[in-house]
Amino acid sequence: MEEAIKVKNIDELLGKFSEWLKGTGPNSDIVISTRIRLARNIDKIPFTHWADKTQRETVLSLIKKAAQDSNLLKGSLYLNMADLSELDRQFLVERHLMSPEHAQDPEFKALVIEPREMISVMINEEDHLRLQVIQSGFNLRDAWILADKLDTELNQLLNYAYSIKWGYLTACPTNTGTGMRASLMLHLPALVMTRQINKALQALTKLGIAVRGLYGEGTEALGNFFQISNQVTLGRPEEDILGNFEKIMNQILTREAQARRFLYMKEKAALTDQISRAFGTLKSTRIITSSETINLMSSIRLGVNLGLLPQVDVKIINELFIMVQPAHLQKMENKILTPSQRDIRRADLIRGKLK
Repeated sequence: MEEAIKVKNIDELLGKFSEWLKGTGPNSDIVISTRIRLARNIDKIPFTHWADKTQRETVLSLIKKAAQDSNLLKGSLYLNMADLSELDRQFLVERHLMSPEHAQDPEFKALVIEPREMISVMINEEDHLRLQVIQSGFNLRDAWILADKLDTELNQLLNYAYSIKWGYLTACPTNTGTGMRASLMLHLPALVMTRQINKALQALTKLGIAVRGLYGEGTEALGNFFQISNQVTLGRPEEDILGNFEKIMNQILTREAQARRFLYMKEKAALTDQISRAFGTLKSTRIITSSETINLMSSIRLGVNLGLLPQVDVKIINELFIMVQPAHLQKMENKILTPSQRDIRRADLIRGKLK
């Protein structure tokens, strides 16, 4: 693997893209990314929402020191949220490096970003510490191994709040226990087109699986993209939770693959027409919104995966999903843009990338 380029400030992130966007992981035609997130808190200090300013500052100092001493976080970029503009914070959310909640009320909050953007650490979000590992494709086991390794390393430097009876203690009771959330970002256009998606999502909900939009809780599912994660964290070891989640996700992947084969075999003319129209629109558009872009790129991504657009690299499509977002466009222009200006700049960017 090529050596990671160390980033010295947030602006340099624009010149590179995360490992998970390369589309090289297992089942990456359906699974864009796998994420493991661990919630941890420092013992004998109130949770973030209950802590006073002095306590939150203490947490920030303790975890910053631990991150600096961590081998896995060597060369990481440390960002104090209070030093960043609202635009910069939204930029980090768009890159899936932190949650939308972490962008709010930035005082005594920070973010640590490992050079490949595979690991990020949120400090003083809902919990004192949120460790995140994100990888390309369907890669639960590898993501968990890396997250567990980082967690073990930091636990040697920090005293976690832990109960023999309950496990890791967290601000939200639903995270208590392992404190682990495993999630996949799935592209399920065929299930949507064959009208099987509602039945599939209802079945997931009954099995204790949460379904959200592109940026997690409180966001909508645009462009047939869904973020699906486990909800149960208490009373079961991580390996069992991951095994059950993996089994359920394999069923969803199988159903999406079957639906794609059906569309290709039985509805190829209509499917090809939809994909061609989407490609033609994006190659010629002069003004386009982010939601329309995502919906059209969903069709193009399906076309690439089915071999109907062999001239398009799926890596470019994956990168465009990030680049066309509002904060990214404004960072590239190095100025604040109105919604109309963003729609024009977005169209210019897409045409250039799809030449």
